[in-house]
Amino acid sequence: MAAEAILHLIPVWLGEAGGTDQLAPMSLQAVREVRTYYVEHERSARRALRRMDPGFDLDRIDLHVLDKDTDDATVRRYAERVREVGQAAVLSESGMPCIADPGARLVALAHTMNIEVRPHPGPSSLLLALAASGLDGQHFVFHGYLPREADERRRVLRAIAQDAQRTGRSQLFIETPYRNDALLADLLRTVDGGLRLSIAAELMQPDAFIRTRTVNEWRSDTPALKDRRTVFVLGR
Repeated sequence: MAAEAILHLIPVWLGEAGGTDQLAPMSLQAVREVRTYYVEHERSARRALRRMDPGFDLDRIDLHVLDKDTDDATVRRYAERVREVGQAAVLSESGMPCIADPGARLVALAHTMNIEVRPHPGPSSLLLALAASGLDGQHFVFHGYLPREADERRRVLRAIAQDAQRTGRSQLFIETPYRNDALLADLLRTVDGGLRLSIAAELMQPDAFIRTRTVNEWRSDTPALKDRRTVFVLGR
């Protein structure tokens, strides 16, 4: 049965540096055609659309906020709107939509409503960090954001380290940038020094930093990561 509409999943840059050569031509074409967008923050979405197309007419589009606080009834209205207009897009705040990013609930509804979900190729900080880590790219798990409270965060880090030791799976996790240093300090105090930790900060930016060392080696040379967008990968 032919789809009744299309929901595009359009990635954006991982930072302020980069041109349209880093995005897929199909994304740039979709931006020229789509009028309805679901975004986490309207202001940054407008900036991203203008960055994709300097002549983009912001007055001709409808932006709808889709974040962790959007209720289920609103998400259903959004899905119904996709069918009404024929095509719409989820525009990521950074990197790939729906991965460490809102949007999955709208995509899930699209699959039940005969709406084609069309993911576009583009940057994903998680996959870039894993690929560059030298750790196991065949078996891995993503934990998202770790707990904010220090005791609970250390408990989770111990469990993550135990899984890495037991299974060999690479363990990916992230943190709000201003809390990176606290997370890293807890990690270096908590986990086995023989495990390897890859730190990937500001990927695809001029000041990108990607390095894999043992936890013991990081203990003697700890980087400052505050306010830097970072992916951590822990493994054997």
